[in-house]
Amino acid sequence: MFTIDDLADRLGGYLPQGEIQQVKRAFYYAEQAHDGQRRRSGEPYVTHPLAVANILANMHMDHQSLMAAMLHDVIEDTGVGKEALARQFGAPVAELVDGVSKLTQIAFEDKAVAQAENFQKMVLAMSRDIRVIIVKLADRLHNMRTLGALRPEKKRRIARETLEIYARIASRLGINTIRVELEDLSFQAIHPMRAERIKRAVSSARGHRRSAIRQIQNTLQQSLDDEGLAGTVVGRQKHLLSIYKKMRDQRKSFNEIMDVFGFRILTEDVDSCYRILGVVHNLYKPVPGRFKDYIAIPKANGYQSLHTTLFGAGGMPIEVQIRTREMEAMANNGIAAHWLYKAGQTDHPIAEGSRARARSWIKGLLEMQRHAGDSLEFIEHVKNDLFPDDIYVFTPKGDIMELPQGATVIDFAYSVHTDIGNSTIACRIDRHLAPLSTRLESGQTLEIITAPGARPNLAWLNFVATAKARSAIRHALKHQQHTEAVQLGRRLLNKALAAFETSLEELPEGPLPELLAELGLKNEDALLESIGLGSRVAHVIARRLVDLQHGEETAPGPAAARQQGPIVISGAEGMVIKFARCCHPLPGDPVVGHLSAGKGIVVHRAECRNLAELGDDPEKLFPLEWAREIDEDFPVALRLQVESRRGLVAELAGVVTDADANIERIGIEERDARLATVNLTLAVRDRVHLARIIKRLRNLSHVERISRLGN
Repeated sequence: MFTIDDLADRLGGYLPQGEIQQVKRAFYYAEQAHDGQRRRSGEPYVTHPLAVANILANMHMDHQSLMAAMLHDVIEDTGVGKEALARQFGAPVAELVDGVSKLTQIAFEDKAVAQAENFQKMVLAMSRDIRVIIVKLADRLHNMRTLGALRPEKKRRIARETLEIYARIASRLGINTIRVELEDLSFQAIHPMRAERIKRAVSSARGHRRSAIRQIQNTLQQSLDDEGLAGTVVGRQKHLLSIYKKMRDQRKSFNEIMDVFGFRILTEDVDSCYRILGVVHNLYKPVPGRFKDYIAIPKANGYQSLHTTLFGAGGMPIEVQIRTREMEAMANNGIAAHWLYKAGQTDHPIAEGSRARARSWIKGLLEMQRHAGDSLEFIEHVKNDLFPDDIYVFTPKGDIMELPQGATVIDFAYSVHTDIGNSTIACRIDRHLAPLSTRLESGQTLEIITAPGARPNLAWLNFVATAKARSAIRHALKHQQHTEAVQLGRRLLNKALAAFETSLEELPEGPLPELLAELGLKNEDALLESIGLGSRVAHVIARRLVDLQHGEETAPGPAAARQQGPIVISGAEGMVIKFARCCHPLPGDPVVGHLSAGKGIVVHRAECRNLAELGDDPEKLFPLEWAREIDEDFPVALRLQVESRRGLVAELAGVVTDADANIERIGIEERDARLATVNLTLAVRDRVHLARIIKRLRNLSHVERISRLGN
C-alpha cells in the first residue's frame, strides 16, 4: 500500500525539505479529519487524497497544490471550515481547497442543474487560480480508477460527465496523460464489453506485428544516426477510445486501423525537427495532404509537433510525430508543465505560452458565464467550445486567429472582439465580398466591415459555431429587446395617459414609485418593458397612475383628447413590433396593432379575420399608421392558377426579378393534367410595388387567376 513516506521520497526529487514537511503536515491533518470515514471499497478515506497527491507529484506540481490535494474533501466531508484551513495552512491553500470542493448539496430541481452550478463555481475558482482545475482533474482521475465499487448506472453517469467535461478540459489545457486515461476509463465504464474486446484485440495485434514495428523503428533510428541527427524513435500506442471512435466514425475494421503504425521522434531543438522531417521524407514517400506543422502554428492548448503520414514498405501507412523533448513534456503535462519547469527555478517559454493560453481561455469562459441566461445554458456553451478540430485564418495585419472547424465569418468577428461582432455588416474573404454565413477554411484572410448603428441578427444563431459568438449574440438580442420594449412601452403609456390629459413627464413624483411598489417592480424601465412586451395593458396602468395622483377614481378626458391618433410604424422597430404571418401586412394596407403578451405589438391587416378572435379585449387593439418613408422589404403571399407548361418557374422568376422584387419561397401543386397552383412568397416594398408585380404576372398568357393570401 502506498504511504505518505513513499510520496515524500518521490517529492525529494524536486521539492525542498521544508515544503515536503508542509505536505506531510497536511496529510496528517486530513488523516485526523477523515478519521473513521471509509470509501465504498472499504479502504480508509485518506487513501483517496494521498492518491490524488501522488498523481500531482507525477506532474511535479508545487507543494501548495499537493497540500490542497490532501485537504480537498475536508471542507465538504468534515466539520472543518475554510477559515480554519487558512489559519493552519495559509490563505492560498484554503482558496485552492475551497475551489476544488463541491458545492454543499442544494435542493436543485434536478441533478443536471446541480452539476452545472458546481461547474460554474469551479470556473470562478479557476479564474483566481488555475491550479484548482489541475487538482480537480487529478481528483476525478483517481475517482475514475476506483469506480469498481459503484452501481453500474452511477458508473455510467460519472463516466459520461467525465467524457463531456473533464476529459475535454484536460485536452483544452494540454494535459494529455490525464486526458487519455480519463477517456479510456470512461469508455470502459460506459461500454465494458466493447472496451474488453478492443483491449484483447490490441494486445493480440501488437504481438503479431512486433517484428514489423521493430524493423521500421530500427530503420528510422539508423537513418537519423547516419545523418548525425540526435533523435530517439519510440513506438506510439493508440488508446482504446480513439480506436473505437475511428471504427465507428470512419466505418473501418479493427485491422484497418491497427495496420497504421505510429512512431514518435524526440529531438533536442526545433531546427532538428525540420531536419529529421527531411530525413524521413527521403526514406519513405509522404502521403499528400497529410502533413501538419503544429510547431509554426501551435494548437490552442499549446501542443506543438510535426505530423506526417508516410507510405512504408509494401504501401503500409506510417504515422510519424516529430517534436523536441520540451514539446513532449508540454504535450503530456500541458499547463502543468509550467510547474514542472518552475521546479528547476527556470521558466520556459513553451510552458509560459501555455499558461497565457489557459488564462485567455478562462477569460473567455467568464465572459460566456456573464452572458449566459442560466447555468445549464452556460455548461452547454462550454461543452460546445471544449476542443473541436481547429482551422487557422489571418487578419488583414497577418495575425493568426484560431477557430473551430465549421466556424463562420460571424464567429471570426466575435473572436476578434464582442463589439466588432455586434456591429458587423459585411466581410471580405481574400479581398472578395462574402456572405456572413460563409464557412471558413484554413489560410484565408478576413476583413470585417462594421457600422456604428449595426446590431446582431437573430438569424446568425442558425449558423454560428463558437460558444462565444452564440452567447454574445443572445446577450445582445436580450439587451436589444429590452431597450426596444422600454421605448415602445413609453409610447403606449403616453398615448394612454393622453386620454387623461397628461403624460409620463407631466405626472408628479409620487404616483409612479407607489405603483411600482404595488406591482412589485424594481424601476420605471421594468414597468415600461412589461407594457412594451404586452404583459400589461397601457390603459389600465395609465388609469391607476392618475387614480394614485388624485386619490380617487378618474374618468378619461374628452374624446378628442383620447383620440391622439394612431401609432406610426416604419417596419424597422426591431424585436418588439412584429408582422403577422397570417395576413402579411404591407405599407399602404390599413393596419391594426394587437398587444401580445411577451411579443410586443403584432401588426395585422385591418380586414384580417384573426382580429375577430383577438378583439375580445379591445384594450389590446389599437390603430396603427405607416410612416411616410419606409426603406425595407416585406413578405407577401400570392396564389396563382396557371396552365402547366415547361419553363413555368423560370418565366415567373424572370417577371418578378424584372419588377425589382425577390422570390423567398415557391411551391407548385399539380391540380390536373392541364392546371397547376403556384404558391409564391415575395419580398416587396409596399402595396403599390405589389400591384405592379401582379399586373405584370396577369399579362402572362398562361396565368388564369392571381389572389393575395392572408385569410
